[in-house]
Amino acid sequence: MRMRPTLSWTPGEDLPAGTTDLQPVAEALSRGGVLVLSGAGISTESGIPDYRGEGGSLSRHTPMTYQEFTAGTQARRRYWARSHLGWRTFGRARPNAGHRAVAAFGRHGLLSGVITQNVDNLHQAAGSEGVTELHGSLDRVVCLSCGARSPRRALARRLEAANADFEPLAAGINPDGDADLTDEQVGDFRVLPCTVCGGILKPDVVFFGEAVPPQRVEHCRTLVQEAASLLVLGSSLTVMSGLRFVRQAAQAGKPVLIVNRDVTRGDRHALTRIALPLGTALTSVAGQLGITVDHQTAA
Repeated sequence: MRMRPTLSWTPGEDLPAGTTDLQPVAEALSRGGVLVLSGAGISTESGIPDYRGEGGSLSRHTPMTYQEFTAGTQARRRYWARSHLGWRTFGRARPNAGHRAVAAFGRHGLLSGVITQNVDNLHQAAGSEGVTELHGSLDRVVCLSCGARSPRRALARRLEAANADFEPLAAGINPDGDADLTDEQVGDFRVLPCTVCGGILKPDVVFFGEAVPPQRVEHCRTLVQEAASLLVLGSSLTVMSGLRFVRQAAQAGKPVLIVNRDVTRGDRHALTRIALPLGTALTSVAGQLGITVDHQTAA
């Protein structure tokens, strides 16, 4: 189950210090078979904020849980009003140098796979293939009654038409695509039903308090089992949904390398943690390996 993002550990306690030495990452990639596990930190350079890093949104924002969303119409109105506004920011976001570097590593056959905790679709937009979306994607919508899935952009157009006068100014946007709005700003925002059965629509993402589908977890475990090493990019690993794969790799004796500016819950399991900005770090590693990182990204 993906739990609420609270700190159940003491940052810095008995953890190795971060370094700026990228050589271990370059060496692991040169051997191939690297499994990437990415978190919100890889998308901050695309304008999508992190939860826990410098300026993170946890201090002012608690994500809605699955239980809250399904409990009543007012909670769903609040969620969809804020998410509809936040989607505009997500829709404009473009892959940054970190995403493009990961895609380049994949094209050169250095990766065994990519698991992302993010819901922004930016790895795929950069050209990465076969990305496992651990927590789903905001790019899709699912009906809780009939299970029908549909593109988020189609729902966005319907919501625009149904709420033509909805133009509040958000205080901020969060990593889950939720804008910061007051109840007064939410007002009587109109929530729309499934076009197939009239049921409740929900973004095709794993909410806090909701379990990651077991088959998806098992697929990720298989990826870890088959990988030569695990490269964690921009994740604090505070929640178990990602940390369990770090523990699995470490228990199997596979090297775990972390690139994250702040300490993480997985540091004690890692060979090293590189405390550098991801775009800079991964572009530098690519240069060491003679790999060109594209400046153009897929639409």
